[in-house]
Amino acid sequence: MKKSKLSKLDRLDRFDMFISLAKQRSVQILFIVGFLYLVLVTVEIPFVFRTRLNTLSQEPLTRVPRLASEVEFQYKEAPSRPLNWVSKNAPTPTQFHHQKQLKLQSTILSRLSFDAESFDPTAKDGSLELHKSAKVAWEVGRKLWEELESGEVKIGSINKPKKPKNESELCRPSVSLSESEFLAHGKVMVLPCGLTLGSHITVVGKPRAAHAETNPRIALLKSGEDSVMVSQFMMELQGLKTVDGEDPPRILHFNPRLKGDWSRKPVIEQNTCYRMQWGTAMRCEGWKSKADDETVDGQVKCEKWIRDDNDRSVESNATWWLKRLIGRTKKVTVDWPFPFTEGKLFVLTLSAGLEGYHVSVDGRHITSFPYRTGYTLEDATGLMLNGDVDVHSIFAASLPTSHPSFAPQRHLEMSNRWKAPPLSEQPVDLFIGVLSAGNHFAERMAVRKSWMQHKLVKSSHVVARFFVAMHARKEVNVELKREAEFFGDVVIVPYMDNYDLVVLKTVAICEYGGRVAAAKYIMKCDDDTFVRVDAVINEAKKVHPDRSFYIGNINYYHRPLRAGKWAVTYEEWAEEVYPPYANGPGYIMSSDIAHFIVSEFEKHNLSLFKMEDVSMGMWVEKFNSSKAVDYIHSLKFCQFGCIEGYYTAHYQSPRQMMCMWDKLQKQTRPQCCNMR
Repeated sequence: MKKSKLSKLDRLDRFDMFISLAKQRSVQILFIVGFLYLVLVTVEIPFVFRTRLNTLSQEPLTRVPRLASEVEFQYKEAPSRPLNWVSKNAPTPTQFHHQKQLKLQSTILSRLSFDAESFDPTAKDGSLELHKSAKVAWEVGRKLWEELESGEVKIGSINKPKKPKNESELCRPSVSLSESEFLAHGKVMVLPCGLTLGSHITVVGKPRAAHAETNPRIALLKSGEDSVMVSQFMMELQGLKTVDGEDPPRILHFNPRLKGDWSRKPVIEQNTCYRMQWGTAMRCEGWKSKADDETVDGQVKCEKWIRDDNDRSVESNATWWLKRLIGRTKKVTVDWPFPFTEGKLFVLTLSAGLEGYHVSVDGRHITSFPYRTGYTLEDATGLMLNGDVDVHSIFAASLPTSHPSFAPQRHLEMSNRWKAPPLSEQPVDLFIGVLSAGNHFAERMAVRKSWMQHKLVKSSHVVARFFVAMHARKEVNVELKREAEFFGDVVIVPYMDNYDLVVLKTVAICEYGGRVAAAKYIMKCDDDTFVRVDAVINEAKKVHPDRSFYIGNINYYHRPLRAGKWAVTYEEWAEEVYPPYANGPGYIMSSDIAHFIVSEFEKHNLSLFKMEDVSMGMWVEKFNSSKAVDYIHSLKFCQFGCIEGYYTAHYQSPRQMMCMWDKLQKQTRPQCCNMR
């Protein structure tokens, strides 16, 4: 028994000894691990501070806010595509940032190869003069760009308010002109600071006697008919300071036709015109606007000036006596005649209301014209009167006394929100090149804030860039360069801008879209073209991937004009018809056609023509001779204005752009903003 007890005690002692040794070893191991941890921490922290801290963002880490509703989720911007794929050979953040800056700088200037041989005036295709002017424009443009790059041209006082050069530029509360002064000013009254709510202009004049019309387009006579007699004049509010180098927009066009037009009855027609594109005319033909028609500041759009008892119908004597016998007398209303009479003095007053312009003649309201999307009251900086009228005096009062900035660059909103997303290193689906002029700051800003906000553009699946040449005014070029560097969506083609040389921008679009963006499809449009991005890319995807295509509003057998403003001489184009070509405001092509155009240009084999869209038709026809091209015609690439279900809409003012984008966001189907 004693031995068994001793053996049990011995085993317990050994177990206790084992436990104590294990505890000692655990403590030793923990001590060693702690010591190693302290050593590593001591060595690692200085290393991290020396090598990594400077590459970390200084911005505090913030939690991504949760979306409050599904509406916020719908309007959340689409994420951008990754710039590069992660790999072991990926550059460090510093190296990548440097490469990105170099890439940004290189994309400001077009990489299209311009040299003296590109414009060798030895071609025998009738483009001799065009090549000569292109060579001069390239040389002048290159010098202007070199001045910009060297910093010789400074912004200086461009953004500072300029002092008025003469008294006519001062903001006076009223302006008056006598007949002689009005004629001396070229039949235009300048309104230095535009109009404001409550402004009014009074015109005292006298319509001239009717005369025989000599214009064959108006005087369409049949055999035996007398000459068409006309007497009409035009009063227009014009935006003299909203554009540079082009016809001013007609913010209000007021046209009384005393002898009528095709209706042969007196009529007053009112309209607007933007870039030679007229809006929908509003005609007042003598009948009062319907009761359910919308009013303008409570006034009807058209007043009545036809007498019921003398014009509507001819009653027989029997009917008249019958009504007298039964006691039903005819109600005779006293209405005013047409407000303008040949050789009779009139006093016309044009006033600016809250909802539109109001015209009264000799103290009586005649018509009201609602404001149309496109311009504000301050844009109306000139009043023009022309036609069959003698103006005796003009008086404008209640004019704005503060001077608005008419500098085109005032429209730029230097906000990161409107910056273009980075150009992806992966091929994109669609590249859109937008032709623009240097001083079209408002047009470019409207495009950035409208269809360039489409999710396909924001996610870099579609890339859009403006293509702009050098402007004659150096201060515009300075602002243009600053705009290009900030927004990252402007490509400068280094030649002096000229309407006949727009074709060079189109070649630059093909080069950028085919080589820089590496796009499957390439589109060209103008800066006053509204683009439905999703509809356009869907049209391109309908074509088989292996087929070459040319999509747009295609003209077949179109003949060149031999007279007028857009005349084409036989030296410029000897044939009687043009090749099939898509209208310039918007068309798409496959990338192989774009590569062909650039290759031919660099080989100096590309024929240039002053009409950009016809030139593209020529080039596609040449490509078609070696590889078949699918010509796809659609009226939804609108040449003039906008139609229901449009793919592109042309001649859209900046405010119309915003209106159409707003409708596209809210409506299930695209709708036009035809009101100008």
